Amino acid sequence: MVPDTDTMISVEALRRVFRGPDRQDVVAVDDIVMNVPRGQTLAILGANGAGKTTLMRMLTTLLPPTSGTARVAGMDVTRDARRVRSSIGYVGQGNSAGHTQRARDEVIGQARIHGADRGAAARRATELFAAFGLEGLEQRRTQQMSGGQRRRLDLAMGLIHHPLVLFLDEPTTGLDPQNRANLWEHVRRIRENTGMTVVVTTHYLDEADAMAERILIVDHGRILADGTAHDLKQAHVGSHVTLDTADEAAACSLAAQLGHGRDDVTTDACTVRVRVRDARSALPTLIDHAARHRITITAASAHEPTLDDVFLTLTGRSLRDAADTTQESA
Repeated sequence: MVPDTDTMISVEALRRVFRGPDRQDVVAVDDIVMNVPRGQTLAILGANGAGKTTLMRMLTTLLPPTSGTARVAGMDVTRDARRVRSSIGYVGQGNSAGHTQRARDEVIGQARIHGADRGAAARRATELFAAFGLEGLEQRRTQQMSGGQRRRLDLAMGLIHHPLVLFLDEPTTGLDPQNRANLWEHVRRIRENTGMTVVVTTHYLDEADAMAERILIVDHGRILADGTAHDLKQAHVGSHVTLDTADEAAACSLAAQLGHGRDDVTTDACTVRVRVRDARSALPTLIDHAARHRITITAASAHEPTLDDVFLTLTGRSLRDAADTTQESA
């Protein structure tokens, strides 16, 4: 069933509390509110333990909320769980297929679970094996497939019933860069052809930057930031140019020339740092400005912010480091 609304996911005050080993409550998801329109690709970023996987599990009906509401494809995830599951695809962190089964049998079996007859299931399997470049592997047992092949098979199983929403939980973890890019190319092409909504959690910031139209940064169960990658970078970090001068007096003179009372020009010893909208285009202009005022620039660099810079600004730690050192609590 296709919902009447353009909002594919609607979440109000969603909360999930677990009882910890010391019998104290642990809040994994804390009153999250969000809406995801039809056809959008949304990336949820956060360290292990931030609550993103718990949020994903509630949206896919695998875990009931403690309180609040969530609707996916127009249906309540608690009251209409079965209908929600028929409208979504889910690719979790582990492999979906059994280790000893043949690849084509797994895909056909998944189609049969979703109500397809044998002929339709076989035709859909053939279609998906072609779409994901798995031709020739139909009779191979999944334990004999490479990591990239298994993840493409997982995607085929998640898409077997033409879902309206595809949930991907760390879909490319452990894959090499080529297989990661290959997997995302398949997702991008299918999304463009179908208008499917995609929600993904990932530790790979380059993936989120390149693929997602919108990004949520989650920490301690709460949404800290919500927007496009560009808007988040500019709002929370900003681009900047660094100019090294011959001495502190030159740095102070250049800062005075550029600043005029602005708080986006700072100095540190012989270095001037200027926050700008576009660092690469501003760099030659600032160097030229210094030259006109007879200030020698000994070194210069342009810095465009990354999503990890945004995460560091918001949480005080790097997402890359946090992902490596923190254990998923829920």
